[in-house]
Amino acid sequence: MLKLFNTLTGRQEVFEPLEPSKVRMYVCGVTVYDYCHIGHARSALVFDVLRRHLEYSGYAVTFVKNFTDVDDKIIKRANEQGISCDTVTEKYIQAYHEDMGKLGIRPATVEPKATEHIHDIIRLTERLVANGLAYVVDGDVYFEVAQYPVYGRLSKRRLEDLQAGARVDVDERKRQPMDFALWKASKPGEPAWQSPWGLGRPGWHIECSAMSMQHLGETFDIHGGGMDLIFPHHENEIAQSCGATGREFARYWVHNGFVQINQEKMSKSVGNFFTIREIFEKSEWSEEVTGEILRYFLLSTHYHGPLDFSDQALKEAKNALNGFYDLFGRLAEPGGVVMPDQSLSQAVDRCRGAFKAAMDDDLNTPVAIAALQGLRSDVNKLTKNGLSDEGRRQVREEFRSLGNNLGLFQLERWDFNVRVEPTPAHLTLTTFPPTVKIEERITDLQIENKLAERIDAKKRKDFKWADAIREELKSLGITIEDKPDGTSRWKR
Repeated sequence: MLKLFNTLTGRQEVFEPLEPSKVRMYVCGVTVYDYCHIGHARSALVFDVLRRHLEYSGYAVTFVKNFTDVDDKIIKRANEQGISCDTVTEKYIQAYHEDMGKLGIRPATVEPKATEHIHDIIRLTERLVANGLAYVVDGDVYFEVAQYPVYGRLSKRRLEDLQAGARVDVDERKRQPMDFALWKASKPGEPAWQSPWGLGRPGWHIECSAMSMQHLGETFDIHGGGMDLIFPHHENEIAQSCGATGREFARYWVHNGFVQINQEKMSKSVGNFFTIREIFEKSEWSEEVTGEILRYFLLSTHYHGPLDFSDQALKEAKNALNGFYDLFGRLAEPGGVVMPDQSLSQAVDRCRGAFKAAMDDDLNTPVAIAALQGLRSDVNKLTKNGLSDEGRRQVREEFRSLGNNLGLFQLERWDFNVRVEPTPAHLTLTTFPPTVKIEERITDLQIENKLAERIDAKKRKDFKWADAIREELKSLGITIEDKPDGTSRWKR
């Protein structure tokens, strides 16, 4: 039974959808004026995994994630470069799909753009004006926060405190500083649409309310995004949506935590701000970074807490995946002396139960990964005496099935030497790009670990696997010389 932490109620709750076996979920997407950063990657991955686990649990999921393609930042970028806003947004929507494709993040069921829903935005704004919750000033339309008595219930803030702490707003036409724009009158050089209040464009908050209700209905199951969106964006979404319909907007509000860089908050001002592309391309990193390595790392911390991004964390993720794929390689080989597979079945059942319990416990991915690591350890012990070919096949399929919840373990083999081109938007993990290479050398410690693994393979009389390790090291420029005492030495 899935439980999720609901920001609206401040507690973990059993998830019960509005319709049996169906889930409707909306997640705030990106404003497309620049490349996505590691924070965007974490948020996208969290809700990709939530969607996967809901589907694994038997739900049919309708997942909507928007693009904000009209905004002050987009207009500024277009003016700086002397190009149209459409040119800016098309470039970064394509870049978004490429970056997320490399991470194995599936496209949403629907990915609407704000500019495709101007009519819906205007209609929703009209409802708010008619309900006495919004007012018009010189072509601008503002939501009057004081007219919505339960404002602040998501962020747990009191309107009185917000009003007292608000800085003086430059727009003195607003009745209160906390009032926010639903529609903005047009300015020269800005994109604009005709409305009952004259030429203008939508405010940021109203876009998500209009798009989510258009595709999911006035009330739906899950609304998600980063914690930075709780206030004011999601707070304002609730006020304007509930104010217009008189109904609850979303029943479960799910928010992921922030990303830190070496225990400091990520910020352009301190120079520790990394886009997804920079992580794949930066030559400073001492390790190859693949989409699966980055994905494994992002899932190693519970989504609700802060995530510390570091070089060491990437190394640990790579080493962990090495261990899994080394096992998968051995499972692909024919069995040796066959042991009864009853112990294997017990290990698989134990892992499956622990994995599902962890995922049902508010998507506790670190504990779910620990369950998979436990199964890896169990199988490593069992393969020393041999497993039947059917047992090997079954355990590999179990890793693939459970791993698909996390978007891991879908490759046939682990390959660190292939450079890939940008990934098309429709990519799924069945064609997950094996690697994005950062120029680097294999370290001495990694070579020693490979040699130890090779010696272990030879002791098991798994000479094919031992030869494969030799060839892998040879491809990296490492020569191995076997000594009479059974040990090996190497040189570059």
